[in-house]
Amino acid sequence: MERDRSIISQVNSNLFFIVVALTTLAFFKLIAPFLLTCFWAAVLAIIFFNVYRRYRIQLRGRDSLAAAITTLIVVLFVIVPVALLGVALVNQIINFYGNIEAGTINPNMIFDYIDSNHPQMVIWLSDFGISLTELRESLNTAVTEAGQYAANWAIGFGGSLLNTFIQFTLVIYLLYFFLVDGWKIERALVNTIPMGDIRERVLFRRFAQVARATLKGTLIVAFVQGAIGGVLFAVLGIPAALLWAVAMMLLALLPIGGSAIVWVPAAIIMFIQGNVASGIIIVVVGTLIIGLVDNLLRPLLVGRDTQMPDYVVLISTLGGIAMFGLSGFVIGPTVAALFITVWEMMGRDYGGRTR
Repeated sequence: MERDRSIISQVNSNLFFIVVALTTLAFFKLIAPFLLTCFWAAVLAIIFFNVYRRYRIQLRGRDSLAAAITTLIVVLFVIVPVALLGVALVNQIINFYGNIEAGTINPNMIFDYIDSNHPQMVIWLSDFGISLTELRESLNTAVTEAGQYAANWAIGFGGSLLNTFIQFTLVIYLLYFFLVDGWKIERALVNTIPMGDIRERVLFRRFAQVARATLKGTLIVAFVQGAIGGVLFAVLGIPAALLWAVAMMLLALLPIGGSAIVWVPAAIIMFIQGNVASGIIIVVVGTLIIGLVDNLLRPLLVGRDTQMPDYVVLISTLGGIAMFGLSGFVIGPTVAALFITVWEMMGRDYGGRTR
């Protein structure tokens, strides 16, 4: 009799866990289109939690008002500037592509300059089997395809403004409630997940630490590099300076190569065109200022706080971007940090044991 009850109890437990698993999978399938939205709201809540806590203390525990003020700050100083930058970027991409189509910007001017002023270079390149005509055709094809892609992206971005607005609205909405109820959510997860409260709290703390360090550090480095590069290009009269500034910003998210992928070719083009002074200025500013920002700030703001080797940060960032797009520059290192933390727990709690 007792054995039958035990079997029935075991069956009931198994069925219950199956129901839990199925409903959990169904729920995540349901919110799958908004998982990245939830992720960014959670990351913003982590970053601005100290601001929220400061207002909460000043307002004597009025959680809702403190969260509302913090959310308003995020909207005014983060989301609105990003939206305005996006609109300006879309306009500049469309104008840049229009100038290429109209012939105002001619990618072949580099080869025309070489043909006219450096015929010896043409002979030297041909000795190595490099045809200037083939290079010209390849560049035209690449520029046309890149321009069409950028223009289509810009038009698509403009056409999906409603979706973008909905995503931003959801981020703001979720941010408010994550600030108010974040500690309740954490406590509920710690009490529910059967993994040991200490381990769960360590993982939550590690997630917050890495997400905060990666986002703040990487974005600060990227913004500073892009801003310096954009101002430099604007002063030198390079067309579409804002477009190249944003390109440098995005490329600066990568731990290797970074903004140099933009300013090095720009300097080479200046030298080829005979604009030696501008080329030297780009090289000096790119190497001594933009490069110094990357070499000094990135290790201080990212590597130190994430407590991960540079090569792990690099490979996890690249993998994250490949899998999740721009959001991957935060998701990648965060997953890597959780992976390392879990295996450290495994080694500490179970390593070296024998039966």
